[in-house]
Amino acid sequence: MEDLMNNPGLKEGEMTKKIENETAKLPSKFYLCLGISAMIGAAVLKCCKRNHDALFVGQWVAPFLLFGIYNKIVKTEGHD
Repeated sequence: MEDLMNNPGLKEGEMTKKIENETAKLPSKFYLCLGISAMIGAAVLKCCKRNHDALFVGQWVAPFLLFGIYNKIVKTEGHD
């Protein structure tokens, strides 16, 4: 709540703008490929009976896909 008082215009910080500008250079397909690669990696680890590692890598899929969605939104809608 204190952040809202310090940023009354609700503008993004300079660091956020720099990160968005750099990540917008990556194609959205990049994040999709990362997600699919994590799925394949998790399946391979599961087949190798490395269950804990498979679960760990499998949990990367959702964040990679969400990064891709965020990237697409920033590219189409822009930022502040």
